[in-house]
Amino acid sequence: MITRPKVLLPKDRFFGPEARQKEIAQHLYASVAQLPLICPHGHVEPRLLGDPDYSFGTPTDLLLIPDHYVFRMLYSQGIPLERLGIPRRDVRESRPNAEAQVEQDHRRVWQIFAENFYLFRGTPTGIWFTHELRDVFGVEDKLTGESAQDIYDQIAACLAMPEFRPRRLYERFNIEVLTTTDAATDTLDYHRAIQESGWPARILPTFRPDSVVNLNTPGWGKHIETLGEVSGIEAVGYQTFIQALESRRAFFKKMGATATDHAAVTPYTTELSPQEADVIFQRALKGQATAEDATRFTGHMLMENARMSLEDGLVMQLHPGSYRDHNILIYERFGIAMGADIPVATEYTKNLHPLLNKYGNDTRLTLILFTLDETTYSRELAPLAGHYPALRLGPPWWFYDSPNGMVRFLEQVVETAGIYNTAGFNDDTRAYPSIPARHDLWRRVTCNWVAGLVARGLLDMDDAGEIVLDLAYRLAKRTYKFE
Repeated sequence: MITRPKVLLPKDRFFGPEARQKEIAQHLYASVAQLPLICPHGHVEPRLLGDPDYSFGTPTDLLLIPDHYVFRMLYSQGIPLERLGIPRRDVRESRPNAEAQVEQDHRRVWQIFAENFYLFRGTPTGIWFTHELRDVFGVEDKLTGESAQDIYDQIAACLAMPEFRPRRLYERFNIEVLTTTDAATDTLDYHRAIQESGWPARILPTFRPDSVVNLNTPGWGKHIETLGEVSGIEAVGYQTFIQALESRRAFFKKMGATATDHAAVTPYTTELSPQEADVIFQRALKGQATAEDATRFTGHMLMENARMSLEDGLVMQLHPGSYRDHNILIYERFGIAMGADIPVATEYTKNLHPLLNKYGNDTRLTLILFTLDETTYSRELAPLAGHYPALRLGPPWWFYDSPNGMVRFLEQVVETAGIYNTAGFNDDTRAYPSIPARHDLWRRVTCNWVAGLVARGLLDMDDAGEIVLDLAYRLAKRTYKFE
């Protein structure tokens, strides 16, 4: 009989080694471990939940191919994405002979992944993946080249069961509310299907206008045409463009949206006159917009969306600081969001000055800031959020939603901004089965951090209990207006 190494998930994982702190952390964690999950920002596709009989496909379909956290690490070690079954652009566009270049055997892809799973030791991806293998699929053996096919069969058998349909997992995961991220031009048909099905789950859309407000978006003109089609307002100029956006925001809100989401390379904001904005918009319609036009228009549209949020009450999220599709080869072969987005240094104090001076003092606006530049935590973000009533700080994002990243965030932000100028936690994931693991990590890390404050005499247990409840559940619920 073959004895294989087993998955290790200690009950006291992520708690510090000092006995007093660990005891307090375990007590605090017990008070929040079973709370419902609030998922206010993420990238789970609504079609998973719109069809009650939706199937995830193979284990590779579910756990590897859609998850850039996974395949970017393997690519960094020289494994071509084609060997991982990642569809190429030319495959999606049905070009001759293109499909032959992409591995079609999902068992082979899984074997490659398993043989290289050691690369994820000590990483948040490794932590999440191990947790979901054990807790979601009941896998007890460590994932290695030797165990790969048995584990593949075990997961495949699970995915064939009704209990592993997305809706059943939603209920099993104890999710109270989950939001998707949807283009401004999305018809939200899957959300409508969910609402009309009678299923009582709370799945809400989030309005993301990047493809129509960022002039350098590939195919921007086509997106503008689609905006006109879905809104019924042809965007022939700046004023009709604004009317179309406001119409779409109203539609999203009617469908249950409580928030918008905005990505930009920098948080630069500026205010253009309607005449200036229209001149740039007209140049863009003709395909003549310059890089400066794109920068100024995006900065202006951040101002405009803040104004709209103040009026319609939608929470505004800003995710700046990512140099998208840095690897041109990968972009050309596979398209966007393929693990090649890289952080850039980001400045907030001066860039956000126009927006905050116009809208930041108005309590009707909630603006949640995220960063990929940790050097801004104590220098800019905490002082800004600790002053402007409209500002809240989102949790550690993307590369930093890790045990160490969470601790750095708390240590650098809380002294100046306090707990209650942060927005709680969001999982920001495309990997649906990883949602419980991500929330559990946050809850354990924050409980351990708060326990350290208690152990050092900075908090009493009553206050500590309130703080971990807020960090785990109430802050996100309140900030995103789910109450």
